[in-house]
Amino acid sequence: MEQTLQALGAILLKAIPTIVLLLILHFYLKKMLFEPLGRVLKQRDEATIGARKAADESLARAERRAAEYEAAIRDARTEIYKEQEQARSQMVADSDTRIKEMRSSVEGMIQEAKGRIHGEMEIARKSLRDSASALADQISDRVLSRRVS
Repeated sequence: MEQTLQALGAILLKAIPTIVLLLILHFYLKKMLFEPLGRVLKQRDEATIGARKAADESLARAERRAAEYEAAIRDARTEIYKEQEQARSQMVADSDTRIKEMRSSVEGMIQEAKGRIHGEMEIARKSLRDSASALADQISDRVLSRRVS
């Protein structure tokens, strides 16, 4: 067993330079490769996070502007609808006024026509009365003259 321990000690003694080299390599790589790589990765993460925050802020700003534009469009449409409704109301009022004027004009014409018709009717009645009386006289003269003869 002692021999095994001596062999193991000899192997360990020969492995010391390799262990030292591995430790030196470890610290060298840590200092020269992994620390700069870690800094670069950290900077990249920070830049990515910053870009994401900037993108989120930009998106939020765009959404606010879109909402403002939609509100402005909605207000403009409401205003246009109000103006159209006012114009329609004005047209209806103008139309009603013209209809009333035409109605009163037509009623006046109707009254005038009724007056003329009434006058003509009175003239026709008078003419018929006069004609009726003349016809009655002629009929009675003929009837009486036949009886006499």
